[in-house]
Amino acid sequence: MEQPAFYYLCLLLALLLPLLLLLKLLKNHDAAGGGGGVRLPPGPWRLPVIGSLHHLIGKPLVHRALTDLARRLDAPLMYLKLGEVPVVVATVVELLSARRVQSFRHVREDEVARLVADVAATPAGEAVNVSRRIAVLIADSAVRSMIGDRFTRRDEFLVSLEEGFKLVSGFNLGDLFPSSPFVGFVSGMARKAQANHRKSFELMDCAIKQHEEWRAKKEMEEDLVDVLLRVQKEGALDVPLTMGIIKAVILELFSAGSETSATTLQWAMAELMKHPEVMKKAQAELRGNLNGKPKVTEDDLAHMKYMKLVIKETLRLHLAAPLLLPREAGESCKILGYDVPKGTTIFVNAWAIERFECATIDFKGTDFEYIPFGAGRRICPGIMFAQSNIELTLAALLYHFDWELVDGLKPSELDMAEGTGLTVRKKNDLLLHPIIRVPPQSTQ
Repeated sequence: MEQPAFYYLCLLLALLLPLLLLLKLLKNHDAAGGGGGVRLPPGPWRLPVIGSLHHLIGKPLVHRALTDLARRLDAPLMYLKLGEVPVVVATVVELLSARRVQSFRHVREDEVARLVADVAATPAGEAVNVSRRIAVLIADSAVRSMIGDRFTRRDEFLVSLEEGFKLVSGFNLGDLFPSSPFVGFVSGMARKAQANHRKSFELMDCAIKQHEEWRAKKEMEEDLVDVLLRVQKEGALDVPLTMGIIKAVILELFSAGSETSATTLQWAMAELMKHPEVMKKAQAELRGNLNGKPKVTEDDLAHMKYMKLVIKETLRLHLAAPLLLPREAGESCKILGYDVPKGTTIFVNAWAIERFECATIDFKGTDFEYIPFGAGRRICPGIMFAQSNIELTLAALLYHFDWELVDGLKPSELDMAEGTGLTVRKKNDLLLHPIIRVPPQSTQ
């Protein structure tokens, strides 16, 4: 009986597929340096086409999955193939200068005073969504530093920001198989990213317009948009500072200045609720030093050594961006004796870096055991900006209020699940009951 042509086609494919996969494996091996004397870092076993992706399936917290892989391999440097992308995992300018950050002190103190007053006005027995209150405070503080006033479309901006972080979280198919237009089309990520980009830039147009209107009505200190516009006018940079670049910089400052600081504060409050003895010690330090003052100022923070240790420990346990930001090797280089080919994506798993024991280790990027803000030339330029917001806000929340968990929860029962994303925030909002201990100064 004669077999249909479709049968022979299927048979041919079945015979050819293993050969094609073998050729793919050999090609990958040679490209990775298997036959060229290149010594790549160790890595877990890989499959054709998808590479190392199967090691991450079902593990949404990528920084933890990568840490587990590195421990099993006993490898401080690890080579992976995420689809087509080779990856190596290694476990300040005028705009954000110390003087510039200090000039925004009145903004931070004003926004924190408003937060304290709002929390103090919470009806008895009603819980406060601490996560939401912190996010709004940090966004308002960042925006006022940039455009001189609260952003009239702040809530819209926060929604757009959250959508943007979701789009860049994890590994999407379009990133892992960049040579395939079909994969990019099916994933739809490019279309979503473009829509989010258009929305973000439309919001930036609105922010700049609001800045211009505010500046025309009121005499005030130079804000960050003023600095960018002045630099653009002076034309002293090698690359012209276009309005498109200015919008991108403002958006970057909005995003980085809002999400990471808010995430750190949220985790700090959650960890303190889980460890009430630590919270009491931090509160005792604050209340003992301030001695009944109606308001916390930045001048008060210099002596709060224990509270600063709480922040350092929070950054150790809950880095806002545990894999920092990915980099691409511009040239082939050697790390720890291994070859890293040009074009390889580099992830630094800062969450897995050796924990500090010495009290002198700081997060300024010179102690490589502890780099929540990165290090080197591309260290986060907003360290001082973030540090100032985090310290003042946490001090005020601990000084003015005692806090209780909702629904009679015990500290050991507090949900500490991590969300997924480029930044790892608490998966569920932190809801707490405030109890006023030091009445705040009136903001009227």
